[in-house]
Amino acid sequence: MAFQSQRFASLDELWNKLEQKTDRMIDQMGGKSPHVAKADGVYDDNPTDAWTSGFWPGILWLMYEMTGKERYKEAAWDWDRKLEENFVRPSNFHHDVGFQFLPTAIVKYRLTGDADAKRIGLEAANFLAGRFNLAGRFIRAWNNVKGAWHEGNDGWAIIDCMMNLPLLMWASGELGDPRFKHIAVAHADTALANFVRDDGSTRHICCFDPETGEFLHALGGQGFAPDSAWSRGNAWALYGFSAMYRLSGQQRYLDAAKRVAHFFIASVEDDFVPLWDFRVDNRSGAPRDSSAAAIAASGLIDISKYVPAGQSGLYLQAAERMIASLTDRYATWDTPEHEAILLHGTGHLPRGANIDVSLIYGDYYYVEAVSKLKGWNCHMF
Repeated sequence: MAFQSQRFASLDELWNKLEQKTDRMIDQMGGKSPHVAKADGVYDDNPTDAWTSGFWPGILWLMYEMTGKERYKEAAWDWDRKLEENFVRPSNFHHDVGFQFLPTAIVKYRLTGDADAKRIGLEAANFLAGRFNLAGRFIRAWNNVKGAWHEGNDGWAIIDCMMNLPLLMWASGELGDPRFKHIAVAHADTALANFVRDDGSTRHICCFDPETGEFLHALGGQGFAPDSAWSRGNAWALYGFSAMYRLSGQQRYLDAAKRVAHFFIASVEDDFVPLWDFRVDNRSGAPRDSSAAAIAASGLIDISKYVPAGQSGLYLQAAERMIASLTDRYATWDTPEHEAILLHGTGHLPRGANIDVSLIYGDYYYVEAVSKLKGWNCHMF
């Protein structure tokens, strides 16, 4: 089964439309650091220390690599420096520096050889390594949020952080220093033991004793409940474990990615886009999360390349169906004034924040997934 869209006759036609869309986004957004676009279709402008600050320049770098057009390179060029400024002033940088610097400094260095970009990337890797809790073998999530869920977060880890580990793996290779890799592997093993359930569903937040490393309990976080299955968290796990397999060669990570993938594929709605949580009590009217589908689709394409040929089709066909559904039912092709690509994302439903909106990370992973279908195989890291 090849990619099939009801709206576009071919993948090339879709790609041409995506280029036109990105060109408009450059004109519309200027120097904004976007996260959310609500009903008015206008992306907000966040501080550059926000965890989402790497995704818009990531789209630009990806479009530059795919097309060679200097306009994308010029628009993306200075973002790693803008983000780096947060290292020398009070900021909210935390475990998500991978999301911020992999699509900016690391890809800039890979594509151009820019020495300053390499330096910035290594600075971010050092920062991330400094968040490692030796007793619990995990990277601490967020900064001080005393009072959250009536406890401090000194011993918290979250499934999202699987996506930041490639920053450490990259630094380890660049420096010939295995310490970064050791931290990444330790965190991944802790996540495998504590976040991934036997059925392939995942937890969002795991709480450990920060002094002893003992697992204490799980929290629902952005999911419906501690024992539910937040769909974007499942997507982070699917993608993150497949990335760790590619970067470490450890079979247990591919096995974990496949287990999560099977749960995800079995649990999506009829249009292959999931509800915000696979186990929400009241499914009637529950919002979907287009960003979870985009992230999962990109990760599924990767898994399809790592498994034997006889298994590949399961993952690739699921990814193609997700991308086709996003393309035909969730995109803004008919509203050129809309600054985002995808509609119907869900940010943080338990908090009542960013429900049925456009999310810049949904846009990024959609572009990445389409690029992979067109043959892009370099990864941002």
